[in-house]
Amino acid sequence: MARFDPYENNGGTCVAVAGADYCVVAADTRLSVGYSILSRRHSKIAHLIRADKCVLASSGFQGDIKALQKNLSAKELLYEHNHNKKMSCPAMAQLLSNTLYYKRFFPYYAFNVLGGLDSEGKGCVFTYDAVGSYERTGYSAQGTGAALMMPVLDKQLKSPSPLILPARDAVTPLSESDAVDLVKDVFASATERDIYTGDSLEIIVINSSGTRRDWIELRKD
Repeated sequence: MARFDPYENNGGTCVAVAGADYCVVAADTRLSVGYSILSRRHSKIAHLIRADKCVLASSGFQGDIKALQKNLSAKELLYEHNHNKKMSCPAMAQLLSNTLYYKRFFPYYAFNVLGGLDSEGKGCVFTYDAVGSYERTGYSAQGTGAALMMPVLDKQLKSPSPLILPARDAVTPLSESDAVDLVKDVFASATERDIYTGDSLEIIVINSSGTRRDWIELRKD
């Protein structure tokens, strides 16, 4: 008798990098199960429509990811009606943590990176595990290619220890264009070694002027 498994990992990788006045969120577009590719143009990035300059990128089981996104959109709409203002990115980060923790006994199989601008206009990145534990960082990667990307990101972007005084911001020292180039480089490298990452790369750049979407092609084999 086959064992029932409610979860399935559809692969893919998400990365976010925060700067002094921008945030870059990127994810590949391959949707796969094992060695089978189901789609080559599946977006893993969700604009949280009513949130101000806030983008969610997720890797894992796409059924759970879609359910999570619908849940967040409904709660965000209620927040806007109740408080007569749009939800900030840090507020959405806390809402996402609460939503994941509420389902901790049968969790969403989704590994999330939330990126955007805070109330001061600084870039912010929040990284999560499956049951809602999160922290604000300067950069993060989630998904099947994260183990390949994080050493490169650590080398290029890792900030000093928070125990060093005076304290420094968690944002990265790179300019916006350099951060986009770095994201492209780490995806190009990971695509060579991770069969679940590839096809195309979707890049969202968030700054004071708004959001910008770019696409580049990755390996398709």
